[in-house]
Amino acid sequence: MTTAVRGGGGLTAEFMTAALEDRLGATTVTAVEAEPVGTGQVSDSYRLRLTYDGPADLPPTLIAKVPAADLASRNAARAFRTYEIEASFYDQLAPDLPVALARCYYAAYDAGPDEYVVLLEDVSPAAPGDQLAGLHPDHAAAAVAELAALHAAGWDRAELAALPWLNRSSPEAAALLTAAITDLYPSFRERYADRLEQGTLALIEDFLPQAHNYLVGSDEPRTIVHGDFRADNLLFGRDRPVVLDWQTAGFGAATGDLSYFLASSLPVAARRRYEEALVRRYHAGLLSRGVELSWHDCWTGYRRHAFSGIVMDIVAAMFVQQTARGDEMFATMARRHARHALDLDALGTL
Repeated sequence: MTTAVRGGGGLTAEFMTAALEDRLGATTVTAVEAEPVGTGQVSDSYRLRLTYDGPADLPPTLIAKVPAADLASRNAARAFRTYEIEASFYDQLAPDLPVALARCYYAAYDAGPDEYVVLLEDVSPAAPGDQLAGLHPDHAAAAVAELAALHAAGWDRAELAALPWLNRSSPEAAALLTAAITDLYPSFRERYADRLEQGTLALIEDFLPQAHNYLVGSDEPRTIVHGDFRADNLLFGRDRPVVLDWQTAGFGAATGDLSYFLASSLPVAARRRYEEALVRRYHAGLLSRGVELSWHDCWTGYRRHAFSGIVMDIVAAMFVQQTARGDEMFATMARRHARHALDLDALGTL
């Protein structure tokens, strides 16, 4: 992977011709129209309308993800290696995963300037879930089935654990993340205090002294995890929900994805009503694919990882570009994740 772009301005006809040469043959791209799409804050995304000067085994539109124009988001991406991770995921892992993904036509990462690009299938009119409104339980059930397929495919695989861009877990990484959320929390509290209940802030402040134990203290089975599996990163309208945004993929505890998803993507009342049924659906999906995991261990891991959303919320909110929708989303997620942790007595698992 050597040819990346600095931002949306790099998506020229010449670049697209070079990136897609294996499919174009003697044909060239003669024009590119780029339209911003999506609500992502760490990368910029565009729908590209391509004009060809001859026959091409390619669709008329593609989705491109490129480095963010915003400097804060660029700095966050470099700190957490998100561009490297997403390009590597599509280049090395995506073709073999039994998960509904947008087809990738090209992926590249340039480490020096920390630049990247991925060119993906445009799956419209499939539409993303609404993070603020939350998902319908049927959509949540379909997403849980995709999550079980993903986790089963990578369950305890040594070759995945050996990928340095994927398996980033270490005592040093846990210490750095603990320090980051501890340092960032006062600014997070200042920004969101008037949007949050006291119970939310009190729960976070009870958790912070135990954050390091949370990050290093689990001996759960490891697998490929999405890391940000939630409504905004799922497209609905096909037979199966399409999973997007692999910038936080890793090799970690499976139930972290599940707990984060249900708490972030369902309103509190709906999560309480459907929670156990959805966790059991996930567990059954693992068992049907040959994974050995007891219900007790699955449910305990799910409870413990109620804190995954709180960790993500503090870090993401304070690192990426601040926007009105982002502030509403981070506050909503903080309330949901804190209520989730309180409902499940997640502190008691630490």
